[in-house]
Order: sequence, then C-alpha cells, then structure tokens
Amino acid sequence: MPDGQNTNGIGAAVKRREDFRFLTGQGRYTDDINRPGQTYAYILRSNQAHAKISVDTSAAAAADGVVAVFTGDDMEVGSLPCGWQVDSTDGTPMREPAHPPLAQGFVRHVGDQIAVVIAESLQQAQDAAELVNVTYDSLPAVVDMRNALKGDTLVHSDLGSNVVYDWDIGDPDEIDSIMAGAHHVTEMDIRNNRLVPNPMETRSAIGDYDSAHDNYTLYTTSQNPHVIRLLMGAFVLSIPEHKLRVVAPDVGGGFGSKIYHYAEEAIVTWASQKVRRPVKWTSGRSEAFLSDAHGRDHITKAKLALDADGKFLALKVETLANMGAYLSTFATAVPTYLYATLLAGVYTTPAIHCNVKALFTNTVPVDAYRGAGRPEATYLLERLVDRAAREMGMSQTDIRRKNFIPADAFPYQTPVALQYDSGDYGATLDSAMKMADIDGFEARRTAAAKNGKYRGIGYSTYVEACGIAPSAVVGSLGARAGLFECAEVRVHPTGSVTIFTGSHSHGQGHETTFAQLVVERLGIDIGQIEISHGDTANIPFGMGTYGSRSLAVGGEAIVRAMDKVIAKATKIAAHILEASEADVTFENGSFTVAGTDKSMAFGEVALAAYVPHNFPHEELEPGLDEKAFYDPTNFTYPGGTHICEVEIDPATGVVDVVNFTAVDDVGRVINPMIVEGQIHGGLAQGIGQ
Repeated sequence: MPDGQNTNGIGAAVKRREDFRFLTGQGRYTDDINRPGQTYAYILRSNQAHAKISVDTSAAAAADGVVAVFTGDDMEVGSLPCGWQVDSTDGTPMREPAHPPLAQGFVRHVGDQIAVVIAESLQQAQDAAELVNVTYDSLPAVVDMRNALKGDTLVHSDLGSNVVYDWDIGDPDEIDSIMAGAHHVTEMDIRNNRLVPNPMETRSAIGDYDSAHDNYTLYTTSQNPHVIRLLMGAFVLSIPEHKLRVVAPDVGGGFGSKIYHYAEEAIVTWASQKVRRPVKWTSGRSEAFLSDAHGRDHITKAKLALDADGKFLALKVETLANMGAYLSTFATAVPTYLYATLLAGVYTTPAIHCNVKALFTNTVPVDAYRGAGRPEATYLLERLVDRAAREMGMSQTDIRRKNFIPADAFPYQTPVALQYDSGDYGATLDSAMKMADIDGFEARRTAAAKNGKYRGIGYSTYVEACGIAPSAVVGSLGARAGLFECAEVRVHPTGSVTIFTGSHSHGQGHETTFAQLVVERLGIDIGQIEISHGDTANIPFGMGTYGSRSLAVGGEAIVRAMDKVIAKATKIAAHILEASEADVTFENGSFTVAGTDKSMAFGEVALAAYVPHNFPHEELEPGLDEKAFYDPTNFTYPGGTHICEVEIDPATGVVDVVNFTAVDDVGRVINPMIVEGQIHGGLAQGIGQ
C-alpha cells in the first residue's frame, strides 16, 4: 500500500463524506421526492381521546380537486402488528387489540386517524378535510396509569382490562425476606416522564402503485425499510415481498421514532392502488406530536436494601408502563427486556425483582426512544443510589466503588438474565473525576456562594446493552423476528467497491465509518468505496438501525463479507501467481507469495476475477461479490461515568449546567470525531428531558 493510503482507516477522524450534500442542501429526503401524477394526502385526526364515531365524507368527496376520500370502512386490511410477544408471569397471553390504520367505529386517542383525503394539492386536501363530518359519541377516557389500573374505564372494552401484561423477573419472596432483615432500606417513588420525539425531519411517506407490473413502491422516513416491507406487506396489506419495494432515502434524525411501521405508510400504499396514482403524505410539526410514537412514561416504586457497610443486598422495583391506546411495533419489549434486565446496572446487587404492569391509556402509543428502557433503568438506579448514599452518610463515589462489579469479574452474570462481557467501571469513574476536577469543586462551590448561588455536583455510572440483535436471545424473550444483520460486498472490475448494508443511517455517519472499515480491511482508497443502504430493491435483507447496533452488528456483517471476498481473491491470486494458496498472504492491499517478490495489488486481482481467461472453472467462479449475515451470541455492554456540575440561582430558580464530563467506554473507536458528536447529541437529549 502506498504511504499514507491507510490514514482514513479505523481510528482516523475522517470528515463525514455525506455532510457535503447535507450542508449544501443537496440531501434527498422523502419529502423532496415527487412522482409523476402525484396526489397529496391529508389525514383527518380525532380531536377526542375516546369516542364512538360515524363519518360522512360526501361533502369532502365533492370538493374541488379531491381525488378520493377513504375511511376505516373502506380500508378493510390487516391490523398494524406488534413485533414482540410479552406474556404475563402466569402465562396469560398479552392483550393485543386490533390496530386498524384508519379508525373503525371508535377513536381511542387524540390524533387517531379517522379519514384520508386525497387531492391534487395539499391545500385542496386540507380544505376538503374540513368538510368531513365526524359525529363523536364521547366515551369516558383514562390517561393516568393509576386510574387505568383500576379498570373502571376501559380503552378497549372487548378486552375486559387495561392491563397488557403483568410481568416479573426475579423472586419476590426472596427479595421481601432480604428487605426484612436488611440494615437499611432506601425507598423512592420515581416518575420517568413521557417524551415526544422531535427529529429535524418529520415523517413522510409516498405510496406509488405500478399497475403495469402490479408492483408497489413505498418511499418513507424509516430506520429499517426491510422491516417495514415485512410488517406492512405480510400483516397489513397482504402484498408479497417481491411486489413491494421500500425506499428510505436520506433520513433527518430518528432516535427510535422512525423504527416502527406507522399507519400512514399503509394508508398511502393502499390508497395509491385505489386511485391508480402516487399518494404523498408529509407530517406537519404539530401533527407529529399526535402521530409519532412517544417515549418513556413510567411510574415506579423502588426499594434498595443495604447492609451496615453500604453493600447492596437486594433491589425491588414495581413499574407501571404506559403503552398508550395501541401496541406499537416494539413497545412491549421496552419496559421488560430492555429495562428490567438492566436493573443490575454496574453493581453487584445479588438479588433483584422487578414487576412491570403495562397499561393501555387513551393516549398516543409509546415505544422505544433514545436508549429504549436502558435510560429508564439507569435513571431509576442512579437516583436510588444517590439517595441511599445520603441516608447512609456515604459519599456519592464511595457507595458506587463499594458496589461496582470488579474489573476482574467478567464475564459477569447478573441476576436479571444478562451476562456482561467486559467492563472497568472504577477506571471510568476515576477518569471522569480527574477530568471534572473534583478536587477543586469545594473551592468553586465557595466562590459560587459568595455570588449568592448554590453549586452542586451529581454522578451517574451506567452500563448499556447495545448491539441489539442476538436472535437466540431475543427470540427467547418474545421477539417475533431475528435481529441479525446482512451485508454484501461487491468488488467491481477496476477494484472499486460497493457495500450494500441492511443498516440504515439517519445521521450517524455510516457512509463514512463503514467506508473506514473497508479501507482498513481491503487497503483501498476511501474514494473507491460506495456505501449503499435504504432500498429493499438493492439490499439482500436487513433489520435496520436502532439499539446501538450499526457497527456492532451491521459493521461486523460487512467485515465478514469482506473476509469472504479476501478468501476468494486469495485463490485467484494464488492461481495467477502460480503459488500455493497457503503461501499467499494479503496485507496493505496486496497479495504476496511468501518468501518471494511476487505480488498483485487488490485492483489487479479484482480485474482478473472478471477476466477469467485461464481460470480452472471447476475450482473458481468468475466475479468477486460476497454477502454475509451476522447474528451475534450476546449484546455488547459499554459503560461509563457522567458528572454534572450545576449552579442554581435561589432568587430565580434558574439552573445552569456549568460543567459536564462524560467518560464512555464504547469499545474500539472507528471515527473519534463522529463518536464525540454522537455523545454530544446524546447529552443534549438527556439534558433536554
């Protein structure tokens, strides 16, 4: 490899290749796409939380420019599916109501879809929607989970209860016994508030039916187009996969809110076949607050038992988790297998019991958002540890160090199912304290007091379960799909490479970091590499991007596909160089015969693969194109310490974050600049909540 060629490989702070088009306004988002003969959809939504409805669309259908108006009575299709089965501890199946894309007889939350108006322009569709006559027969609504638990008001009367499931992990009797004999028990009631996602790009969808070939194309703002194709095609619209293409172009932020299969995607795809023209819908910003899945929304009672030395003995957690009016795609997994299984945190707590009651309410459905269950677990645990330290007269750092899982204890089996692979929580705490200048804090607090301000400092030590994928694990936990990843490496005759990945980028910089993997492994220039994603017509398959899985799962699939390419290329090089395959090594972009000066560059071998004039065809096929599926055996478990220093003005109550230190053990860093940016973004969202 020429000197300096590998400066763009793993560990290099390469500027994001995709940013030029974004910063110069040349990104191609779903709303930028316009199809020939396109119509525009406006969705009329419920203004009541719970009601029986009747709908008269005759006036709207006759309005200027209107192509069609549809209601739930017209759209007789399947139900929007939930992708994760979580049953109650007693084996009772979770309650799973039908979720029609357009309401059928009842609305169950403000924002529920009632009708879709399709017109020649968006303005005409909006104007006509005002002519739709909806008669509401109001019904009692329940929005507070504690009231929902009582069951006096039912969201779905046919289910007989608002409890989706009553689920446990751990032994409650063991916990109660430990609590009864503990030296000290710290108790807390904690509310993790509901959040509304707010990515830069609102959701958009275009359904485009091709009558000549009886094919459908859906353009949509999605984090996982293959999953949308599977769920919508198989469960809602009954379209065979070879007849349905899903394209997710540039996506302006997701944070979980664009994982799910939403009603609007099914509506525009179905409607495009009915009107024989493309149908486009783009959410308004206010509309997104009523239509995008929300996050968090837990009410929890927690107890932590400690001995006289401050060692944790047992943890008891009882959580009410809001599902909203319907079960969103991955909603049921969030407060169970993505939350309760992380309640050990970074600590050696020997016994843990968690009970989760998931509840229907007359609110927008709730699903995964930015961390999905793991932040909820960390927030609960760290608040509890802070209070325990104060009650026990210990420092915030001493109580943590006393209970950290030792660095030499890994792999470490927690009492809540997960086995951590590695970690050094003491090291991240030490590093964070040094960076935050904890030794100088008292002087800063004294100076703040002289200015009439209060100054305080808070700690959070955490562990994450990332690389959400292992099919054997998630399958045993109720997932209705495997969460592996797929990649294809296509080497062109001139030695340039196209990577097709089932992962999807919505701001993470995959077109750069994935290319850096290729630079590192194949030794070619980064300018010779293309990363292709987001189109089910191009990618063999893929489960998308969420749960911090892009590099850990999608990246590993790329590496494994490259290993297959190298293995085949080695055979080709050995044949041409008239050497034994065992004597040929590949390093720095060249194939070399050991002990000789005979070598071939990667590009030369690539050309030979497509010009196989003297191949032994019984041994070698032409071409250099390989794919791989990767299904890991476990999650990955990054951890770290965050320290926040704040100053409060007691006269006004204004809180200023004067210093924030984050030390995150994320494993091998592909691009430090991108990692730093992602940490900044995570901090902004966390502080925002």
